[in-house]
Amino acid sequence: MSSYAILAAMTSTSSQEIQQKIGRNLKRIREEQGFTQEELAKAAGISPSYYNKIENGKKNFSANLENLCKVLKVKSSDILPY
Repeated sequence: MSSYAILAAMTSTSSQEIQQKIGRNLKRIREEQGFTQEELAKAAGISPSYYNKIENGKKNFSANLENLCKVLKVKSSDILPY
C-alpha cells in the first residue's frame, strides 16, 4: 500500500486530494523563497517537467521529499498536509 493510500485511509481523503495539497504547499513555499519551478527542480536533482507534475498533483513526490526539503530548507511537515 502506498504512503498516499495509507494517509487517505487515515484521513478520509483521496490520494489525489493529498497530492494536490502537497503540490499547493510546495508551490507556496517555492514562491515565498523566490524559486522558479526550473530552479527548484534542478537544485533537487529532478527534471523540471517532473517537478511541474508534482506541484500540479499529478505525480508522487515521495522519492524526492528529502531533496526538496533540503533545497527549500524546510521540514517535511511543512510540505505534508497532516
